[in-house]
Amino acid sequence: MLSLPTAPTPYTSLKSTEKDVQTASHEWMIPAAESGCLVLADISGYTQYLRDTELEHAQDVLADLMETVVGGLRPALRISKLEGDAVFAYALVAEIEASMLLDTIDGTYFGFRSRLRDIRQATTCDCNACRLIPNLNLKFVAHNGRFVRNVVAGNEELTGGDVIVAHRLLKNNVKDRLGYLGYALFTESCVTALGLDPLILGMGEHRESYEDVGEILSYVEDLEAAWNHEQERRRVFVLPTEAQLEFVAEFPAPVNVVWDFSTSPRKRLLWQTDFTHIDQTNPGGRRGPGTTNHCVHGRGAITEEILDWHPFHYYTHRIVLPMVGPWVQTFEFRPLGEEATELRIRIQRLRGKQRLLWPLMRPSLAKGMRDNADRLRQILKEQAAQPVRLQTE
Repeated sequence: MLSLPTAPTPYTSLKSTEKDVQTASHEWMIPAAESGCLVLADISGYTQYLRDTELEHAQDVLADLMETVVGGLRPALRISKLEGDAVFAYALVAEIEASMLLDTIDGTYFGFRSRLRDIRQATTCDCNACRLIPNLNLKFVAHNGRFVRNVVAGNEELTGGDVIVAHRLLKNNVKDRLGYLGYALFTESCVTALGLDPLILGMGEHRESYEDVGEILSYVEDLEAAWNHEQERRRVFVLPTEAQLEFVAEFPAPVNVVWDFSTSPRKRLLWQTDFTHIDQTNPGGRRGPGTTNHCVHGRGAITEEILDWHPFHYYTHRIVLPMVGPWVQTFEFRPLGEEATELRIRIQRLRGKQRLLWPLMRPSLAKGMRDNADRLRQILKEQAAQPVRLQTE
């Protein structure tokens, strides 16, 4: 059974006494409209699966898969509510960047497909509920718009025309027109707000028309193709046995939060204070293989190029230092429960001139890593201590 946190109420309850009525207008606040990204994750084939399988077994499988989806979406996204076979989530406009949203969606889909595979391989049961597991898939709808957050019977409810648009898009013709089974549909307003280039990212253009909300232009990512590519692509990963140095640190935050602070240029500047600014070049507006960072510190600059990118698990980049040259680093993220993360940074074994310089470089490099980790740890502690409130002004 999923247990979701109850959102705090934005209202101060009104009393029936004359004195309280006089002051009620000062205490009661109407929630303001806000902007953000609305995301729906929907398990495809759910209805047919229930119809063709034993209900008791089917419910266990679906509950497990819903846990996987919810776990993948948060805390990057706020979970609004569960809607049968779907999860409705959102992020306010200032809370999420394009790369983090795409990584979250891809990571959730990959986690879902991995869980499907694991459940099927781990069971010896030949009932329909287990046999038909491969027929399930996962689709996403992401739409940017305005909405109001209310509290109804102790639960947060999002209302507004854009909430309706997002839900309408769950009923679409993507499978018939594009042939995609697992996919993410991004509306034009979403890709515009996030600064994405859908064509460079390989998304297909798609239009849907509804009687009540009109025609909607969208772009669709084939997540099943991305999953297959993920299984086949070459890894660039520094193993412990290949490392010149391995630095280990623990942080009091979920793995995707630590990932975000480690990969977002804006958030890196909060704790990597030796850099004055970081200029990032992304293919199509999304971080991944081919992304370059130009990190300026004082009069010098460091160039980073991402070689391998596996969201929330690891990434590897080639770093070029002035007077030293290039080396390869892997950043590996390991969840320690739901609210803590271990980060391991490994520098590939050096050669030639770099190896000769290493005894001089190692002390300052290790100290810089420790200092940066301490600053990030403090930021994450302060962030965790801040309560989440609904905007009411």
